[in-house]
Amino acid sequence: MKADEKTINTFSTRVRQMILQYKDIKKENLELYAMVDERDSKILELEERLRQSEANYNSLKMAKMLTITDGDMEGTQKRIAKMIRDVNKCITLLSDK
Repeated sequence: MKADEKTINTFSTRVRQMILQYKDIKKENLELYAMVDERDSKILELEERLRQSEANYNSLKMAKMLTITDGDMEGTQKRIAKMIRDVNKCITLLSDK
């Protein structure tokens, strides 16, 4: 009888240890999922900032192309006319399809 009681006690002790390990692992898993979610949201935020920065850069680049300095009105008008021609070509190509 003593051997059976000792085996049962050992078994119940092991089961309790496994339950505690399971709870610890489950808690760690939840923490890891929270970290992944936090990183995902940070990545989305950074991607949005990158898109906004690229849009700002393109706007600044366009403004720089159109900047009139040192009486360069004629050059600026030519650049604008060329841009308009390019846009018209694109529209024509798209409308032909």
